[in-house]
Amino acid sequence: MASSRALDRAAAGLLLAAAGAGAAAALMHQFWATFAGCLLLILLVLAADWQLTARARRQTDDKLTEQQEAAMLPILLDQVPTPLVRVQGTRPSALNRAARQLFGTDDQILPAPPELLSPDSPQVRIEGRLWRIDRVQAPGSSLSVVALIDIEAVERVAEARAASDMIETLGHELLNGLAPIVSLAESAEQAMQRPDTRDRLLPEILGTLARRTDGLMRFTTAYRALARLPNPAPAPTDLHQLAEDLARLFHLQWGGRVALSVEVKAEGPALLDRDQLTQAIWALMNNGAEAAISGASPAAVQLAFSANATGLTISVQDSGPGVAPDLRDRIFRPFFTTKEGGSGIGLSLARQIARAQGGELSLQPAMPTTFRLRLPPTPATA
Repeated sequence: MASSRALDRAAAGLLLAAAGAGAAAALMHQFWATFAGCLLLILLVLAADWQLTARARRQTDDKLTEQQEAAMLPILLDQVPTPLVRVQGTRPSALNRAARQLFGTDDQILPAPPELLSPDSPQVRIEGRLWRIDRVQAPGSSLSVVALIDIEAVERVAEARAASDMIETLGHELLNGLAPIVSLAESAEQAMQRPDTRDRLLPEILGTLARRTDGLMRFTTAYRALARLPNPAPAPTDLHQLAEDLARLFHLQWGGRVALSVEVKAEGPALLDRDQLTQAIWALMNNGAEAAISGASPAAVQLAFSANATGLTISVQDSGPGVAPDLRDRIFRPFFTTKEGGSGIGLSLARQIARAQGGELSLQPAMPTTFRLRLPPTPATA
C-alpha cells in the first residue's frame, strides 16, 4: 500500500512538472488555449492528489477505530455479570470474566459439559447449581454463543417479589376487612344505648357483622392454603388415569352445562406430584367452565396432555369470551378476582404448584383462551 502510494505521488509530480513547463512555454509564446489547458491539467492533478491523501487518511482512521473497538470488546464483555461461553464445534471457551470464574479457566473449558455442546439442552448443572442455557447460533455455522442464567438467583428474586406482593395483598385485604367490622361494632354499641331502635337495628347490624366476619375468615383460610403449600412428592403417575379422574369430576360438577373433550398423547407414566397437579388442573378446568358459560358460543372445555422428551405439557382451553388485555398480567396475582364471591387463589395456586415442580403456567396470547402448564422432562417422561 505504501509503495503504491509513493508511485502515485511520483507520477503526480511528473505530471505537475510537465504541465508547469508547458504552461510557461505557452505563456511566452502567447498560446492562450494551451496555457489554459496546462492550468486545467495542474488543477486536476492537484485535486486527484488531494483525494488520494484524504482516502489514505480515512483508511488509517478506520483501522485505528477498528483496533480500538476490538480492544474495547473484551473489556465490555468482562463487565457483563452473566457468564458467556463461545462454542465452536466441540470446543467451548470462556468469553468474559464471569465465565472464567465459573469454570476456573482462562480460555478453553475442560472437560466440556455435554449440555453446552448440545443445541437442544435447556439447562446445565455446574458445581451443584442449575443454570439455564440461552443459545444464539450463527447461521450456517457451528459457532454459537451461550449465556448461562443462574436459575436459583432468578427464583430467589421471583420469590422475594412474590413474598412482597403477598404481604402487600394481605395487609390491604385485612385492613379492608377489619375497617367495616370496627364500624359495625361501634354501630351495634350505639344501638344498644337506644331502646327505641335497638330491636329494629341490632339484628341487621349483627347479621351484617357476621357475614363480614365470615368473609374475612374465608380469606384467611385461603391465604393459609396458598402460603403453606407442601413440597411436591413426585411419583410415577399414569396420565391416562389422571385424565379419566379429572373428566369424571368435571362431569359431576358441570355435566349437562359444559361439554368436555380430553386428549392424552403420552406413553408410560410421568414423574410428578399427582395430588398437587390434580388441584392445579382442576382449578384451571373450573375457571374454564365458568368462563365458557359466560360466552356466546356453546360452552366447552378441552383438556390435553402431551409428554415427550421436552417434558410434559397440559393445556386447558375454553370457549369463553377471553381475558381482557388489561387483566392478563393480573389474573395470576393472589386474591385477584373478577368473579363475585371468588377467592382469587385458583390461578395463583395453580402457578405456584407448577413452579414448585420446576415448571410454569402461562396464558397463551391468542384465542381461544388457553392456559398451558409445562413441566420439565423427568426420567419417566423422557
